Formats: sequence, structure tokens, C-alpha cells
Amino acid sequence: MKEVVLNNGVKMPILGYGVFQVSPDECERCVSDALSVGYRLIDTAQAYFNEEGVGRAWRKSGIKREDLFLVTKVWISNAGEEKAAKLIDESLRKLETDYIDLLLIHQAYGDVFGSWRAMEKAYRDGKVRAIGVSNFQEARYFDFHHYVDIKPMVNQLQCNALIQQRGIEPLLAETGCNMMAWGPLGGQGVDGIIKSELLGGIGEKYGKTASQVALRWLTQRGIIAIPKSTHRERMAQNLDIFDFELTAEDMAQIATMNQHDTGTVNFGDMNFVKYLIETYG
Repeated sequence: MKEVVLNNGVKMPILGYGVFQVSPDECERCVSDALSVGYRLIDTAQAYFNEEGVGRAWRKSGIKREDLFLVTKVWISNAGEEKAAKLIDESLRKLETDYIDLLLIHQAYGDVFGSWRAMEKAYRDGKVRAIGVSNFQEARYFDFHHYVDIKPMVNQLQCNALIQQRGIEPLLAETGCNMMAWGPLGGQGVDGIIKSELLGGIGEKYGKTASQVALRWLTQRGIIAIPKSTHRERMAQNLDIFDFELTAEDMAQIATMNQHDTGTVNFGDMNFVKYLIETYG
């Protein structure tokens, strides 16, 4: 598996398995399948309510802990220095591990600076190997990065062939922060990728599907991707993208597919922010 090196030297697989909207009842089975076909990066979150399933699955897999890369996220309702510290320990318990490989702030609202102080302490104490943020768009990320002691190592954003996040790319590169893509096969616009004639046509040259081309396009740009599927054969297919390389012409053609530079969710929209804070804050 190809890896990226985070700004603190930690190596992270560039392709992983995400469990967003995988039910707690199904999570253990799905993660077990993902591990069995070769995934070693698993992405979950406190707000997904399935950390326990991830923990049970990896424990039963027989895979050494040092060969896994576990990611979870601090939710808004758990924000603040004291509360985040407590919930980090709770995530460790649920994941059945002594350390988390990457811990992210899930949303850019609530007491994010308090949460970050708790995360910095967990990082210094060895409970966490790397820390970062999620859904921090350009201006919010710049402000946050400017004021924290330990700089974010990852920013997880909605990113795929239709949502390319080109605007924030230079800032992340300048600050040494890796981009991680949720919804790498589209999320709300999944059919536009899976059924894309352009991606399908490129894939025919390599004996690959449109989805495999879309994932290869991301990872070839150095973007960490975490596709989700509840079907074992699809998991294996999504992982099988490292035996071919897209040409510069292929990459340029896919770049023309961009429809939303910052994503289909406007994380700066007042109604959305109000909903998050009033519901979870």
C-alpha cells in the first residue's frame, strides 16, 4: 500500500475504508471484510456511533496493531478541553486500543480551540500519533492554523472528481497539511462518478472501472481517500488501483469535471452552522 508522510513524520496509508453511515450492527462485519481484503486504514468518528464495531473487528482480525491506522473524530457535542479529553479516552476504550493514529476535529464550530488543546495533550502523552481537522474550509483553516501550537497534519474534506477542492490546495501545501477525501466516489453525487462516460472511457484503457479511475486520480494527486462500501467485492475493487497509472492527459481530462470547488455542503452557511450549534453544541 502506498503511503503519505505527514508533517510530523508519521506514515499513513493513502487509501482506506470509511464507515460513515455504516450502522453499529453492521460495522463489525464490514470492517472485518475490509481488513480481510487488505485495507489497513479505517476511518470512523464519535458521531458515527460505530467505534465499538471497528474495535471488535480489528481485535478479531489477528492483525498487529502497529500494522493498522485508526482514525476517529471529536464531535461538536464533545468539544472543549475537558470534555474532549474525556471523550478521547472513551474513543480509545471503544476502539480497544492504547493509541489513535489520527484524531480530527469533526466540524469547524463549537469550542474547537479547547478541543485542540486536549488533542495536543493527548498527542504529547502518546495517546494520539497525529492530529488534524475535518471540514475546515480555506478561511477557517487559515485562522485556526495561525493560532494553534501544533499545526494540523490532515484536513479531511469532501473531495472527488466532481468536487476538487482546488482553492484550498495551495494553502494546505504551504502549511504542510495533507488533504484527506471523504465522499471520494461522490457522496451526494455518486452517480456522476460511477456512471461517468469520461471516467469509464479512461478506465477501458486500463481494464478498470470509473470508480477505480476516480480513486486513482485522487491518490495520484497525493490525496488520502476513504471510500465506503458494505459489499466485500466492491471493497476489493476499490482497493485494486495501484497497478496502473493515469497519464498527464488523463489527469487533465478529469480536472475538467469539477463542479464544486468547495463541496456540496456549505459549511459557512448560517443556517447550517445554526443547525449544528443548536442541535449539538
